[in-house]
Amino acid sequence: MTFRRTKIVATLGPSSNSPEVLEQLILAGLDVARLNFSHGSPEEHKARARLVRELAAKHGRHVALLGDLQGPKIRIAKFAGKRIELNVGDRFRFSVTHPRDAGNQEVVGIDYPDLVKDCKVDDELLLDDGRVVMRVERVTADELHCVVLIGGPLSDHKGINRRGGGLTAPALTAKDKADIKLAAEMELDYLAVSFPRDAADMELARRLRDEAGGTAWLVAKIERAEAVADDEALDGLIRASDAVMVARGDLGVEIGDAELVGIQKKIILHARRYNKAVITATQMMESMIHSPMPTRAEVSDVANAVLDYTDAVMLSAESAAGEYPVEAVQAMARICLGAEKHPTSQKSSHRLGQAFERCDQSVALATMYTANHFPGVKAIISLTESGYSPLVMSRIRSSVPIFAFSPHRETQARVAMFRGVQTVPFDPAALPADKVSQAAVDELLKRGVVQPGDWVILTKGDSYHTTGGTNTMKILHVGDPLV
Repeated sequence: MTFRRTKIVATLGPSSNSPEVLEQLILAGLDVARLNFSHGSPEEHKARARLVRELAAKHGRHVALLGDLQGPKIRIAKFAGKRIELNVGDRFRFSVTHPRDAGNQEVVGIDYPDLVKDCKVDDELLLDDGRVVMRVERVTADELHCVVLIGGPLSDHKGINRRGGGLTAPALTAKDKADIKLAAEMELDYLAVSFPRDAADMELARRLRDEAGGTAWLVAKIERAEAVADDEALDGLIRASDAVMVARGDLGVEIGDAELVGIQKKIILHARRYNKAVITATQMMESMIHSPMPTRAEVSDVANAVLDYTDAVMLSAESAAGEYPVEAVQAMARICLGAEKHPTSQKSSHRLGQAFERCDQSVALATMYTANHFPGVKAIISLTESGYSPLVMSRIRSSVPIFAFSPHRETQARVAMFRGVQTVPFDPAALPADKVSQAAVDELLKRGVVQPGDWVILTKGDSYHTTGGTNTMKILHVGDPLV
């Protein structure tokens, strides 16, 4: 059996709202459904979440739900005529006092008054993910006077970044704080924090999540220049999160596209080093918004992220608003499987020569070392409460599939994000102790994953109710009587 190891995140939106399309996305291989809190009402998000869970259950699939907070995206207000066309050399102003819905060819309002305070002469402002670029020529108390360096269309509510970063907006807005409560109410599995600057932003989000009674794992979207300024900043942000997203849109605008690919590889490497899941996102199959086939460059981009060992690759507008949402997921699944045949995916130097910090981590890493060096091992079974052991195992390059056996819905969905990990609903506490190993192996026999004569590694704890309690690794021979 061939399992796709790299997971697929797809954003839901107008193109993927109907039960018919959602069901096709799940059958095409959707692992994580992204709910973008920048658009839509709480009721719409709740209805989508409910539908995803119902359809996944119908097909025996486990799809995680990721809520994505809007964050302090700095945007222009509106134009009287919806959009304007700017040419190189045009003069243009951003104004704190101009009416919010009366932008014109010379001036537009801004929804973030501190922009004027944060900018100085010669700063470059990038609009609409860098499609339009301006240089600040003069700053007054309530306006930025700019000249257009790269022209193009500009329409309502487009985002503004400053090259090199440094805008001071706090990472969590009043809307985000309300959406953290909504995420808790919806029992979301993951919650992405937009534009965090440092660990403190993630710690605040974690405190608010806890106060709301949520259990979602927090994903830091790495999209500010400050977040990747040096290893200390990046590693601090990664350590304060449960997972990270390489958010290449705003990040590419702030640090420049020439730096982006190297930084992507670094973020993936560092996330894995700190036992965190990592998603690679933005424009992975942008042409598929209007085309049923990806370009060769997009195939290459997705495959490269797979070879870098990202946990997941993500679709945004392609699945939310594009004309071919199902084909985009199918193409992504096909490319991931192709890239995973490459031999770099089957060996690892992760943590060689490093000390391990915990008992369960030590068992997880010993398991992967054994699986990679004992050719008969066809599968790994991890009896897990929280999903932590499979997460650590999946940081190691290997071609052996990992099965997370858990009785908890949260864990079953959460591991859907981890590279190379499959969910098996299983409650060891419901069985006599001497029957657990046999019952676990029987699940894999039933699914056709293993056959008599194969070897399987099983990890577990002495208690099935303790997170972090994994202390046992067994090597089992399929077909022998097991205790």
